[in-house]
Amino acid sequence: MDLTGCALIAMPGMGDPRFEHSVIFMCAHSADGAMGLIVNKPMPDLPLRSLLEQMGVPLGADAREGLVHFGGPVENGRGFVLHEAGYESAISTLMVGDDFGMTATMDVLEDLALGRGPVEALVALGYAGWGPGQLEAEIADNGWLICEASQGLIFGVPDMEKWEAALSCLGIDPLTLSAAAGRA
Repeated sequence: MDLTGCALIAMPGMGDPRFEHSVIFMCAHSADGAMGLIVNKPMPDLPLRSLLEQMGVPLGADAREGLVHFGGPVENGRGFVLHEAGYESAISTLMVGDDFGMTATMDVLEDLALGRGPVEALVALGYAGWGPGQLEAEIADNGWLICEASQGLIFGVPDMEKWEAALSCLGIDPLTLSAAAGRA
């Protein structure tokens, strides 16, 4: 099972409050582990402009607006930009399927500060990470559902509606979900 490019949807009853109602875009998944970015938890006290100023990145008149997102609890001082595949950093971009790229180099922030760069982008601090077999065990324990990660879902749906929108991609009404797992 390779979940690279998919979205994980946190099930009700998720034991870790940092992941409650989370939608996670999976940037990489292999036998060695997994890495993803939470895409629906903006940090209300951290506008992108403030982060860029704190980092000493010069802002242009067309600097990108928006909030920085909590990407996950691992290395939360490290930044990542999830973006549409039409942008590629001159330094390094991880292409994720045909529709997405993930860049963690300074040049993408400089481009965003000047109003250039990717058309669609989400800036996150930190990431969600799993060791070998850990994510598979959490899925087996009813911790996550999996759905297709479209650009419309990731970039087009307001953050506070992404969890419900992701569930609806699977035809699931959130009111019908249970926190209890069962085996037949």
